[in-house]
Amino acid sequence: MSFDKLKLIEKAIEARENAYAPYSNFKVGAAILLSNGVYILGCNVENASYGLTNCAERTALFSLISNGYKKSDVIAMAIVGATPEPISPCGACRQVMSELLPSDCLVILANLDKKYIEYSNSDLLPYSFKEECL
Repeated sequence: MSFDKLKLIEKAIEARENAYAPYSNFKVGAAILLSNGVYILGCNVENASYGLTNCAERTALFSLISNGYKKSDVIAMAIVGATPEPISPCGACRQVMSELLPSDCLVILANLDKKYIEYSNSDLLPYSFKEECL
């Protein structure tokens, strides 16, 4: 499916504006484009108990699931942060992405200048822990 990658990045930038990051001041936004044209947005939400913080990627993915969508509905995901180069998702987010996004899903990593790089979901976490491992 053809889509506007810059619009997806802009949606992630929009999501970033809602970030709650009073401790790190490092705001991140994520946007997921669905096959029906809907965008699911997520931002990072920090907590004084740092381990309870949730990243933007996982916020968007958990919203995807809680709103009744499935990974087969996903076209692409974009993640944006105020970084010199395109942002990179943490390991925990990569693991959740590996389960909740299609393996061939396009993942766009970007910065606020809209400089971006593209990966397939499976390229971000090769040899991920899967259901078959249980």
